[in-house]
Amino acid sequence: MSAAALAAREVSAGAVVSGASFALEGGLIGLVGPNGSGKTTLLRALAGVSPHRGEITVAGQRLDDLTPGKRARAIAYLPQIAPVSWPVAVRHLVALGRLAHGGDADTPRGMDAISTALAATGVTHLADRSVDTLSGGERARVLLARALAVEAPVLIADEPIAALDPRHQVETLAHLRAVADSERMVVAALHDLALASRYADRVMVMKQGRIVADGPPGTVLNDAVISDVFGLQTSGSDRFGPVWEPAVDTQG
Repeated sequence: MSAAALAAREVSAGAVVSGASFALEGGLIGLVGPNGSGKTTLLRALAGVSPHRGEITVAGQRLDDLTPGKRARAIAYLPQIAPVSWPVAVRHLVALGRLAHGGDADTPRGMDAISTALAATGVTHLADRSVDTLSGGERARVLLARALAVEAPVLIADEPIAALDPRHQVETLAHLRAVADSERMVVAALHDLALASRYADRVMVMKQGRIVADGPPGTVLNDAVISDVFGLQTSGSDRFGPVWEPAVDTQG
C-alpha cells in the first residue's frame, strides 16, 4: 500500500461528523461543503489532532497505533487558524516542520526541504523577516511552507487559500497539484467550487456532518448536488466556468 493512503471507516467526531467512510490514495482531494458542515472537524480527526470514533488508517496502519513521531512524519497538518504568538524569523518557523524528522534543519536534506518549501509558497524573500511583521496572506503562505517542509506523504490543509489574493490562490493550488502529482496526497478543504473543479482529482461533499457525494469533480459537482448542499442553481456559464446564484425557493 502506498504511503500516501488514508482511509476512514464509520468515523464520527465532535458533535457534527457522523459515519464518514472512504479510502483515498494519492492525488488532490477537495473537501467542500457549507460552513458548519463538519469539514474542519473531519480534517482534525484525520490528522490525529482531535478525538474520533471509528477507524482511521494511514498507509494501512491504524492512526491510533502510531507514535506521535511516526504520525507527524506520515501526515502534515495545516489548520485553518494557526496563530503565531512569538516573533520568529520566517525561515526558523518553516524549519519547525523538520521537527518530525528529529530537527534536521541544519543537515543538507533539511535545508533543501526548507528552501524548497519557501520557494514553492513564494516567500523566499521573506525568510529573514519576523513573522509578526507579515500581512495575513504572507503569514498564511509561511504556515503552508512549514507544513510542506515536513515532506509527509499526506498533507491535510484546512482552507489553505482562504486568506490569499486570487493570484496566490491559483499559485498555491497549482503547487498543491504538483505535490499531489509527486506520489503524495493532499486533502484540502475548499470553499471555491470553481477552483476545486479545476484542481482536484476527487471531491468529497459534506452536508450536516455527512459525506453526501464523492467522486470526480465533473460528476459530483452537478446541479442537483449544488442545489441540495449549497442552495445554489446554475444560471449558465462564462469564460471562468459555471455561474451559480441562490436557488429560488418554490416551497412557499
